[in-house]
Amino acid sequence: MITFLNRFTLTGDPEEFEKAFDETAAFLREQPGLIKYTLSRQLDDPASYINIALWESADALRAALAHPDFGNHAKAMRGLAESTGAIFNPRLSFEA
Repeated sequence: MITFLNRFTLTGDPEEFEKAFDETAAFLREQPGLIKYTLSRQLDDPASYINIALWESADALRAALAHPDFGNHAKAMRGLAESTGAIFNPRLSFEA
């Protein structure tokens, strides 16, 4: 399992961004390997969001992002926010 973190800094309307994110996420939910994701908005900076997604593997994530239809789904988000992303391997975890 891998964790994909994607940080967004809004350049557009928050409601439009969340709608565009949800539409892109609907596409990604149909792709093999997605386990779960959480989009969170920073409390002290409402123009800052982070998406934390768990995928079965880096290959599954890369295949989803390389899908020919992904660009069409992500286009609206890209018009509303700048983003940076990275893939992480879990090292330590805790569940209460």
